[in-house]
Amino acid sequence: MTVPNAYRLDLAVEKRAVIEGKAAAEVTPVSEAQLLTSLRLTGPRAGLALDFNVPLLKDGIVRRVN
Repeated sequence: MTVPNAYRLDLAVEKRAVIEGKAAAEVTPVSEAQLLTSLRLTGPRAGLALDFNVPLLKDGIVRRVN
């Protein structure tokens, strides 16, 4: 069974990093799990989850390494 468009990557940088953009109240554990899944499926070691709904962008950045 296949599900079309079941997996969609926000941004891949030179096959070295994955960036997931969010506009939620905070980066939740589900968002972090989605980032780790993206890393496992695509191959890069580093990933960022960016939450744009914060007063300071540095407060909305979560970095994970697979």
